[in-house]
Amino acid sequence: MKTIYLLRHAKSSWDNRNLADFERPLNESGVKTAPFMGEIIKKNNFQIDLILSSPAERAKQTARLVKEAGELKAEIRFDERIYEASPLRLLEIVSELDKNTKSAMLVGHNPGFEGLVRFLSGETQSMPTAALAVIDLDADSWQEIEPGCCNLRLLIRPKEEMKTVAQAKF
Repeated sequence: MKTIYLLRHAKSSWDNRNLADFERPLNESGVKTAPFMGEIIKKNNFQIDLILSSPAERAKQTARLVKEAGELKAEIRFDERIYEASPLRLLEIVSELDKNTKSAMLVGHNPGFEGLVRFLSGETQSMPTAALAVIDLDADSWQEIEPGCCNLRLLIRPKEEMKTVAQAKF
């Protein structure tokens, strides 16, 4: 069995309207939320062998902050094809993973990520910024992926998790 983690980048800044979309960094909220998601990954003991990230600034920052906070040993690789990728392009990227890789996390953007969740699992789910989808592939190799072959095990939305943490403190 293989597992793919889809992590949408954390909230980005629109403060500098002169920046190209590709260059937009995380805003203050995103800088806090990305490590929070890393802590959730650590708490759930998710095993991630490889991190593939869009090279857009907000995705790179998210990948690095999540890796650090989650104490992940996985290498981060940046793949320009993830930026503005369609679900089929993302599927192509996933299908190129080495057969010895048991799990990989893609860090990127919508609408491609929501579309890939729908393609793989048949479920329509919203993926707000910093949301993490955990998808189990009912396949022995990355090349065997086809529509509906996967199970959406978990979808973690940071606002819902933060609300749960806040309520637990009272």
